[in-house]
Amino acid sequence: MRQVILIVVAMALASCMQVSDLTAQAEYHLRDVGLLNHSETKRSNNVRLQADSFIYISQDQFIPLGYPPAYSNVVAQETFNAFIEYFPRLSRAPEPLSYEQALQAARQAGAHYLLYMRFAQGNDRIGNWEEYKARQETGARLGVDRGAIHLMLVELGNGYLVDTVNIRNRGGFLTFHNNKPEDLIRPPLRQYARRLLGLSL
Repeated sequence: MRQVILIVVAMALASCMQVSDLTAQAEYHLRDVGLLNHSETKRSNNVRLQADSFIYISQDQFIPLGYPPAYSNVVAQETFNAFIEYFPRLSRAPEPLSYEQALQAARQAGAHYLLYMRFAQGNDRIGNWEEYKARQETGARLGVDRGAIHLMLVELGNGYLVDTVNIRNRGGFLTFHNNKPEDLIRPPLRQYARRLLGLSL
């Protein structure tokens, strides 16, 4: 009898939700328990930008802790790829810059905002058989990759720090094959771009 009641309740709840809502909820829970890639974003302000805002993207010269092989400008490139769908007026520094250099380059480009970022930390675990053979003697372990990114959004007209963001990424047990910490960067940045426009996730 209890099983029948549970089935009826489940069917009643399912009939109240659209398929897209059920899919989103299932994906959320799979990410939360660690089966799919997961990210946690913390912001200092809930600011919104106009869609025609001109944003200059730059990464600093910091080498991520625990992950020195990272491509030096990977966060800036992934941010550009994530933001271009939502902000058509973008420019990206071709190489890592100091904060003062990034401010100067952004002002010279005529940008409204500087999005300045740091690849703070990375943990590249073994994700395939080739990596296992190459790295088993170094003490590297099999598992999910992790990473941390810090962002600053600066309004160039007055130098005001509009928003600071801390993003922590974690790979999933169903998706870690052949993954690197940089493969986790773009999805949370895409979500951040949507939040800056006030769009739902």
